[in-house]
This record gives sequence, structure tokens and C-alpha cells, in this order.
Amino acid sequence: MKLVAAIICAAALGAIAPGLADEAFTPDQNGDDVSVLDLQTRKLVATIPVGGKPAGIAMSPDAAFAYVTSTEGKYLSVIDTAERKIVRKIMIPDTPLGVAADPAGTFVYVAGFYDNHLYEIDPREGRIVATLDVGHAPSGIALTPDDKLIVTADREDNQLSIIDAASFTRQRIVKVGEHPFGVTIDAPRHRVYAADVESDDMSVVDYENGELVGTVKVGKRPYAIALAQDLAFVTNQYAGTVSVIDLKTLLPIKTIPVGDYPEGIEASADGKTIYVANWFSNEVFAIDVASLTVTAKMPVGDGPRAFGTFLRQTK
Repeated sequence: MKLVAAIICAAALGAIAPGLADEAFTPDQNGDDVSVLDLQTRKLVATIPVGGKPAGIAMSPDAAFAYVTSTEGKYLSVIDTAERKIVRKIMIPDTPLGVAADPAGTFVYVAGFYDNHLYEIDPREGRIVATLDVGHAPSGIALTPDDKLIVTADREDNQLSIIDAASFTRQRIVKVGEHPFGVTIDAPRHRVYAADVESDDMSVVDYENGELVGTVKVGKRPYAIALAQDLAFVTNQYAGTVSVIDLKTLLPIKTIPVGDYPEGIEASADGKTIYVANWFSNEVFAIDVASLTVTAKMPVGDGPRAFGTFLRQTK
């Protein structure tokens, strides 16, 4: 029942320094740990054992805690990011995959992949406070910055569930491409983007009206999406590339070669750098947004998925 099978030397390359994202916390599925990467020195500075084949991650709004899902261990680890240690493990009665923290810092949401549930968790008390039925095989989770909506990618139903956060009820279902996995919110445009693994595209959904407004072809087996400077960056696992899409025109503008099996991807706080976790080549790449070129390759642990928000600012 291995989820991995079921679903699927620091080197500076230029003079451009990474942007304002001081550390990367990458869940390393094969290594059963979380690597902590200093993005200024481009060196691994800590390894945190978590066990259970970790995959998903979310940072708390203040970056004081990282929440990591262990797919085979069936628990959520709460990691003190400054102390580099687990302070709590919360059992999940399912296979936890995607995870997201709400902007208010009150709840953490976890996707239960096999039982088709979204779990609302109080990380301070270490307990599940509510459970919601969503579609089959929920994977990625995203929240709007105003804390009003939660979106899940329901992989096997080829749909997104749009959920009212206050009442914790599903409001809409939107059909998208085949097997959506990662979802990312674009609040200024009232959109959510989904990486559709089987149809090799990115779906564009108006989350206020609950409508599919566009589809953009990307590379082979897209998994996750990051946004910066009116651009979307999509990891294409089988292609070993990142597709770059102009969000004003919804047209692809470039394909950037990266490592083997890229999955996790996130923009720095200043929007100048994109960081990509390469699952099979055990590296994090830095991409300069202005030039759309790779500027650094940084080694981490074995099997970094970093599915979610994995960047932490230390200042």
C-alpha cells in the first residue's frame, strides 16, 4: 500500500543570491526526516527525524512551527522550527497527505487520502476538532488569505472542493483536469490553480463563482504550483522541468530544466526566487524569477517531496 508506488554539493551557478527565504524545511520521504537548508549559505544545517514517510508540509503564519504529514505513520508532526525538534505528534485515522495552516494561526487542515476526509486540527491541543467529507483522494490544500475559503484537490474525482472555513461545510464542487494534486491560491485574481497530473495541464478556477475559466498545457505529470511576479511556476515530475506561465495571458512562456522528479515548489517572500524540491535527485534548486534561470543547486536528504509551504524566514 505504499503511497509512493500508489500515486505515483552545493553549487552556485551565478551571482544572484537567493531571495528572502532564509531556510527550507524539506520532508524527505525516503529518509524519514526533515532537512533544514540555510538558503543564504546554501548548506544543510539540521536533520530532524520524523519517521512514517513524510511528504506534506505547512508553515505556521509566524513560521514558529512546521506541520509535517507522515503518510505511512498516519500522524502529523508539529516541529518547533527554531529548536529543530518535534514538540507534538497528532494521530490521523487515515493516510495524511496535503496540509495547510490557516492565516489566523488557529487551525491546521490535513487531507485524508484514502478515507476522503478533510481534518480540522487544533495544533496546540493536539486534537482533531472536525472532519468533513470531500471528494475521493484529497491531496493538496490551499486557503484564501482572508481565511474564508479552503480548497482541496480531490484527485480521483477530477475536481476541487471549495469549503467555507467558518462553518466547515463544502459550498461548491468544480470539475478540473485529470487527477489534480497541488492547488495554489491567487487572491488578487480570485483564482485557484490546480496541477492536473494525468492531463498534463494547469486548471484555472474562479473560486468566488466556482467556475473553471481556463486550462493551460504544461509538462509531463505536473504536481505543484508557485506564484511570483504575475507568473506561475509548475513542477513537471516526469519531464524534470518547471513550466512558466504568464498569468495575465495564461500562456506558457518558458520551460526550465531542473532535477529529477520535481514536486514541492514555493516562492520566496520577496517574489524574487523560486525554490524547487527534486524528489529523486535529492536537491533543492533556486530559480531567479527575473532571468528565469537556475542560480543554485543545494543537496538535502533522501527523497525530498516538500509538498506544501516549506520556506521559513528567520528574521
